[in-house]
Amino acid sequence: MSRLPMLPRDQLGELEPLFARVEQQGGTVPNAWRMMAHVPDILRAFTDLAYVTLRVERQVPPVLKWLVAHVASRAAGCNYCMLHAVANADGLPQAAGEREKIDAVWEFETSPLFTEAERTALRVALGAALVPNAVTDADFEALKAHYTTEQIVEIVAVIALFGFLNRWNDTLQSELEEKPLAYAASHDLDKRGWSLGAHGKSEPA
Repeated sequence: MSRLPMLPRDQLGELEPLFARVEQQGGTVPNAWRMMAHVPDILRAFTDLAYVTLRVERQVPPVLKWLVAHVASRAAGCNYCMLHAVANADGLPQAAGEREKIDAVWEFETSPLFTEAERTALRVALGAALVPNAVTDADFEALKAHYTTEQIVEIVAVIALFGFLNRWNDTLQSELEEKPLAYAASHDLDKRGWSLGAHGKSEPA
């Protein structure tokens, strides 16, 4: 269960435009935000950064950005962020022809569904999320061989954003919402290394 109270949405009228923007894009308003909303300025600043990092379409494909987030979160051990990232990838309009790839993300090193450029980005995501950072010079040179400087900034920004989220959600044990949990159940994620961990609802007294 969450370690801080989650503010009811009906008490957060000034933040409703933020929530509506997420839902219009097919996402779920995270319970993590309802804890962050105790200090609205932090939530606004965070959601602005998250929006421009993840939702503004630039040169890096949107599905790949969410898979980078998923791989980084799994490497960091954050089950909350792992599930949100893969469910968001699957929910994108661009995911229509990519669902087999999304399901195979943890075979990215060997699966023929992934290009070498995608493997390189996911390899960096994996290494960057470890402590200490495990990205090697060779990993980064490979990244530069496939991506422009601007694209590398996009990729590393996603990894860094989820570094914040991984620590936020695991420290506060953010409670997972029904929509991503339904995704986990329908895709048998428990058979592929995902578990609810500390992110379930509190048991009734």
